Amino acid sequence: MAQHFSLAACDVVGFDLDHTLCCYNLPESARLIYNSFAQFLVKEKGYDKGLLTVTPEDWDFCCKGLALDLEDGNFIKLADNGTVLRASHGTKMLSAEALAEEFGRKEWKHFMPDTGMAFRSGKYYFYDNYFDLPGALLCARVVDSLTKQNNGQKPFDFWKDIVAGIQHNYKMSAFKENCGIYFPEIKRDPGKYLHTCPESVKKWLRQLKNAGKILMLITSSHSDYCRLLCQYILGNDFEDLFDIVITNALKPGFFSHLPSQRPFRTLENDEEREALPFLDKPGWYSQGNAVHLYELLKKMTGKPEPKVVYFGDSMHSDIFPACHYSNWETVLILEELRGDKDGKPEESEPEEKKGKYEGSKAKPLNTSSKKWGSFFIDSVSGLENREDSLVYTWSCKRISAYSTIAIPSIEAIAVLFNEPF
Repeated sequence: MAQHFSLAACDVVGFDLDHTLCCYNLPESARLIYNSFAQFLVKEKGYDKGLLTVTPEDWDFCCKGLALDLEDGNFIKLADNGTVLRASHGTKMLSAEALAEEFGRKEWKHFMPDTGMAFRSGKYYFYDNYFDLPGALLCARVVDSLTKQNNGQKPFDFWKDIVAGIQHNYKMSAFKENCGIYFPEIKRDPGKYLHTCPESVKKWLRQLKNAGKILMLITSSHSDYCRLLCQYILGNDFEDLFDIVITNALKPGFFSHLPSQRPFRTLENDEEREALPFLDKPGWYSQGNAVHLYELLKKMTGKPEPKVVYFGDSMHSDIFPACHYSNWETVLILEELRGDKDGKPEESEPEEKKGKYEGSKAKPLNTSSKKWGSFFIDSVSGLENREDSLVYTWSCKRISAYSTIAIPSIEAIAVLFNEPF
């Protein structure tokens, strides 16, 4: 991570939307996302109806940074050197003995150092954001169910049904058509799932604009959903805050693809229209690529190399590609910093002091999991009592490698700026 970082030195400030500018009520949004997939699997694909019932304790399984091996149904937590720190088959955690027998002290079979290892492939899937995490719990429970039905026979072949569930609930037309469960419910009661932006954040955005910064919103959400979110969290005049809005950006491809592979498109009534050979003016666009965007930023700033900083919550979609492909400064929004300071979860009240109903509350997704431990550090199995047993996780290593800084929320930086530059 950077030794020194000056926001004042940046010409352009870009933001992701979901879980960056737009904060969700995680307990409610997690249940909604889980249900959108579980209902599809049970009703459309014939999976076990037990998937529809989730207890508060079940949510402890959710932890950012886990990898799912799609063939054997194992969930993996990796150390920074690629060895396996913890693992489960479905929701069942492997004992130290089983862990040693299955993985030993060698690198995980799919591990590749540095940038060689993708977050997604046909053989594994990394869970790195709050939209993903409910799916991790669902997939683990699917593995439990299939293991029971098939007497542990491998390989598993459920991933195609998960992909079908994504397409059903989150395809581009789903918002307009009220398809699936997720979008109709968000439209019905946005206040149940969304937090409005604090006044400090709105004030800070205006300060940036008044200081001559170019402000951008780059999100993979489609324009209709983006508009609903922004009107709720920022107000109906939200477009005045941003010089450039890019929806359906299809990150990380927005950063990694060539302009010919991913041209910008105009929008008309939330429908994508003509492909553009280049960008010649600010505005609201769909899809696109970082190369053509940067050419426009040169024109707008009058500088040959304008300095860009981008705020986002996903290492896969935001931070790694913006840093690696575009050489932008990056600010990772990492809510785990709130309650996992120095690798230790915040103290909670003893069970005997809790109210009648408090014990049944689900674990917030941004706090440490009892099953998986800290997002940042962990002990090497078998060496727990030795001073040298603590190691950084692979997720933590990626943060230090590709984010300029990490903060728990946009608000955390906005409150520091009480005066214009």
